[in-house]
This record gives sequence, C-alpha cells and structure tokens, in this order.
Amino acid sequence: MRVTMFGTGYVGLVTGACLAEIGHEVTCVDVDAGRITRLQAGEIPIYEPGLAPLVRSNAAAGRLHFTVDPVTALEGAEIVFIAVGTPPNAEGGADLSQVLAVAETIGAHLSAAAIVVNKSTVPVGTAQRVHDTINAVLARRDVQLDVDVASNPEFLKEGAAVKDCMHPDRIVLGASRRTTFDRLRRLYAPFVRNHDRFVEMDVRSAELTKYAANALLATKISFMNEMSRIAEQVGADIEQVRLGIGPDPRIGWHFIYAGAGYGGVCFPKDVQALARAARDSGAPAALLEAVHAVNDRQKRHLYTLIERHYGGPPTGKTFALWGAAFKPNTDDVRGAPSLTLLQQLWDAGATVRVYDPKALDELRRTLGDREDLVLCDTPAMALDGCDALVVVTEWREFRSPDLELMRERIGDRVVFDGRNIYDPVELEEHGIAYYGIGRGRSLSF
Repeated sequence: MRVTMFGTGYVGLVTGACLAEIGHEVTCVDVDAGRITRLQAGEIPIYEPGLAPLVRSNAAAGRLHFTVDPVTALEGAEIVFIAVGTPPNAEGGADLSQVLAVAETIGAHLSAAAIVVNKSTVPVGTAQRVHDTINAVLARRDVQLDVDVASNPEFLKEGAAVKDCMHPDRIVLGASRRTTFDRLRRLYAPFVRNHDRFVEMDVRSAELTKYAANALLATKISFMNEMSRIAEQVGADIEQVRLGIGPDPRIGWHFIYAGAGYGGVCFPKDVQALARAARDSGAPAALLEAVHAVNDRQKRHLYTLIERHYGGPPTGKTFALWGAAFKPNTDDVRGAPSLTLLQQLWDAGATVRVYDPKALDELRRTLGDREDLVLCDTPAMALDGCDALVVVTEWREFRSPDLELMRERIGDRVVFDGRNIYDPVELEEHGIAYYGIGRGRSLSF
C-alpha cells in the first residue's frame, strides 16, 4: 500500500520504517525542514535501538521517503497516518493544535478517497474533530471525497520501539466501517502472521484504550514508589517486598520496581490529560490525580536522601550522576528524574558531573552550558573529584561497577542508588555508605 505518515518523531519514524520494512511504500512528511534534510542524508535524529539501519536500508531500497511537501506526500496515498505530538496545554489537557493542523493540511491537499488514521495519543472524540476538520476544508474546496477517520493507538516503548512495532502484542483498531477494519488488517498483516493479534472496537473506545493502558502502568509505578516510602520509614526493604508480590499472576513482575519516578513524555502527559478529560466530563478521577502527585514527589526523593546523609543542603559538594535519560536504551531526557535532581543540587550550591552512554547531547541541548555541569565521556571520569555518586538511570553498564575504584574516587564514600541496582551489603563491605529507594538499611547511616 501507499502510506503517508505525518510526523517523524518516535512514533511516526518507527512506524513508517517498520511499514516500509514489510513492503509498503511510505512517505514521511514533517514541517521541520532541518529534520527532513537530516533524514534524507541518513542521519537519525533520535537514538532507538535498531532504528538507524532500518531507516537507511528502506530509504536505499526506495520504499521510505522523506519530504516537507504535503502535496507530494499525499499523492496516491491510500492510508494517511497522523503521528504528531500532543503535548500538555496550560490546563493539563492534550494540545491538539498539531493534530488539527495536519487535518487541515489533509483536507487542503488530498485528491482521492483515503483512510485517515489517528496514531497520536488523543482524547476521546478527536477522530470526530479530525473528520469534521477535513470535510470542512474539502467543502471550501468544493471537493467531495470519501474520507474515513480511524483510531490506531500506538503501544511502543522507547528503547524497544522497533521490536514492539515488528512484533506487537496487540494491534488496536477503532473504526466504524468493516471496509476500514479490513484495509488496516491488510496493512499490518505481516506483523501478525502467526497469531491474530487484532483487537477491533469503536473509535472512541480505541482512543480511551491508549490512555487507560498508560495510566494503569503509571499507577503501578506510583504504587510501588508509595510502598517504598513506607518501607523506608518502617525499616523494610522494598526489593524484598517486590520479590514477595511479583510471583502472584494477578500482579506480575512488570512495573513493580521502586525508583526515582517515571519520566519521558508519555506517562506524565497522558495521566494528566486523562485526569483533565475526566474532570471535564463530570467524572473526576481522584486516583489519576494521586498517581501524578506521587510521581512528582518521588522525583524529589533522591535529594531528600542526600540531605538526610549530609544533615542539610550539600553546598559546595560535587556529585557524579550516572544516567540522564529517563530510562535505558534511549537518549530522551524529557521529564527525566535527572533534570529534577540536577536543579535541586544546583539550587543547593552543588556541582554535578554527568555520564550517560546516549543522552549527553540531549542533556546539553536541554540545559545549555553551565559552570556547575560537567559532561563526562565515561563513568570513571564522572567519579573524578566527586564527593558522592547518584545512580539515576539503570543502564546495564552500571550494574557491575568496580567497587574498589568507587571507594578510591568517591570522596565521601557514599552512593545514592535511585534504581536499586546494587546490593547494600556488598557496598557496605567495601566501606561505601548506601542509600536506596525504599530500603530500610539506609536508616542506619
């Protein structure tokens, strides 16, 4: 099929490249001319495992194209995806300006019948708004085209997005016509040859499904972080608690790790947007409000542990931070707990040395150059001249450190483990004070 993808962010670029990989002809269009120029030159603007070779090979094969021209992009398109951002607006809801701008563009330049698919995460009722916007523009052109608008929410995890797209656990399709369901099934069929993983539903239910999924996962994280605070106060170890509840199939092992809070762009904005939509609909969601509040508080907890150790603000201290990205296997620092901690340390008059295997360029772009921020090329370099180490992102290379090197280089011989990846006893045996999240042993220091 001939596919047009509006948006070349995580969702648009990954989905477009994966659709090209299974044989479709895909044209990705974006208003960011610089981004398109880089993509045309084979430069990938985001780090995502497996994405770069996928983009380059399909571009070389002539199945994947990039343009800023919507007329070219829409020519002959059978299926048109909207995969642009829906950032929070001033009230905490979803800003649909980019989605509706794409709908206007489609209405202005579409020349034949097509299926328009909302891939962006959008509030319930957005498909109808997109449909109405396209038809209003077509009417101004005095053009009549059969345009059906469907919902096909994405469930891609940053750091595993290519794998998730090529091997989905389910493909949710929201539509009102049998013909639309059939066309979208045909589009995705190579991804699900072994099992029928399609879940068909009405459009509004599909729109809500994406929010419900993210909100539930965020709730599990905030619940465990709430438990970690209790564990700290009563002298329990949240890691032992996790091992005690994970085997229960009703609970499971996923998303029950206590830590420094969730970040990224999806969970924070989607929880807030759903809570806002619930209030606007007359069904306030107290649980969602609490999930967001717990996470906001958890992002600040690492600094609380630091002040607990030092007996007050760590003025004049130098901290090594291992990890800046909001999670491993991505360079995305949006909403990352590291940003919250960095600001808290700077406000206290501390200096920070940061190492991250992928996110340093994004961190520099986000924060700019500062005298109290040193970006380091290796984990060991970050330890040079530091008084304490804080682990914020659980990259694999941090899991088996040289404890003798840590003991020698960390001036105050203290580690604040924001992801509970170390054994407290092992560090203590090497003469290093240990503070984890929800680990009662930290009360001994």
